[in-house]
Amino acid sequence: MKKVELINISKSYDKKNDVISNINVTIEPGEFFVLVGPSGCGKSTMLRMIAGLEDITGGTLKIGESDATMLPPSKRDISMVFQNYALYPHLTVEENIVFGLHVKKINKVERKKRCEDVAKMLGLSDYLKRKPRELSGGQRQRVALARAIVNQAPICLMDEPLSNLDAKLRAHMRSEIRQIQRRLGITMIYVTHDQVEAMTMGDRIMILHDGKIQQIGKPIDIYNNPANPFVATFIGSPPMNIAKAKVDKGTSEIILSETGRIKVPVEESHLLKNNEVIVGIRPEHLKTPSKDKKDEVKTHVEVINVEVLGTETIFSFKLGENEWLAKWNGQWSIQVGDVIPVVINYESICLFDSQTEQTIKTPSDIENHVFDKEVLI
Repeated sequence: MKKVELINISKSYDKKNDVISNINVTIEPGEFFVLVGPSGCGKSTMLRMIAGLEDITGGTLKIGESDATMLPPSKRDISMVFQNYALYPHLTVEENIVFGLHVKKINKVERKKRCEDVAKMLGLSDYLKRKPRELSGGQRQRVALARAIVNQAPICLMDEPLSNLDAKLRAHMRSEIRQIQRRLGITMIYVTHDQVEAMTMGDRIMILHDGKIQQIGKPIDIYNNPANPFVATFIGSPPMNIAKAKVDKGTSEIILSETGRIKVPVEESHLLKNNEVIVGIRPEHLKTPSKDKKDEVKTHVEVINVEVLGTETIFSFKLGENEWLAKWNGQWSIQVGDVIPVVINYESICLFDSQTEQTIKTPSDIENHVFDKEVLI
């Protein structure tokens, strides 16, 4: 296992404008690290710089304890899986898997043993004599994965390897790749634009936007404590509701609309420094009114769309100038045009500075958040 360290890494194609700038991160040995962000944010470029397929304009790349900034790809001791499978159509599955071992001059007996081991691990033993055209998309992806694993490199890079698969197969392959990574103990750096993949696969994730780091951390920590509105809306499905709101310092209230107001506790009124604030709340944190709480503040909203998904109901409504989403467990008989009450608790909201967009408050009341494993025993 080896760590990968990026120190002040930057990339420019015209020597004037950086497409990636000031990247500082240490990826620990044996870690599953995910680079996630929208198309064009620089995540694939960063992966290619780690692989040696793109020059590094500025900064230092370390693999293990060695400076790898100027090393050719063949000297970096890494393997890579691309978005397109890049299999040789005229070779069998077995020949595709061991192709890299020929280049490394691994002897025939060792090549065969490694191939059989990795084929068994990935369920490819019955397909070794087939050509790629005779395989399904998921099987071809396994062959590409096998070719990377068979090299026994301590670091594996993956560039959106599941984006060509259908939803059901993608979910299965997510689990499969994660299990293989744990079993082999390799350091894996995985690029995706799919926040669901990032949340479910990564030990830690790095969120990129316009070539800059927005936040690094464990998926659940980023979900609960987003660094800014971009992260808040990028991570989570449905995304966090975001709205600019007025601040009434006299009453210590945040005003979302004529009927939507959030009372800020006196001890936290110091957070409201400006006349505006950005409010965020997860759809699942918009509550139904409780029969037990008579003094609960309700906001009445008109439903404009409803999706009943079996285990949960998602509906949208207008609040001021913004369209918000709410997600309630179970099957609710809600119709478009209904006016229903929702509860927006101060404890459940995020607050972001209206000027810097930095977080000034994160939720303190997070439903189903287990802090202590002992409660499960």
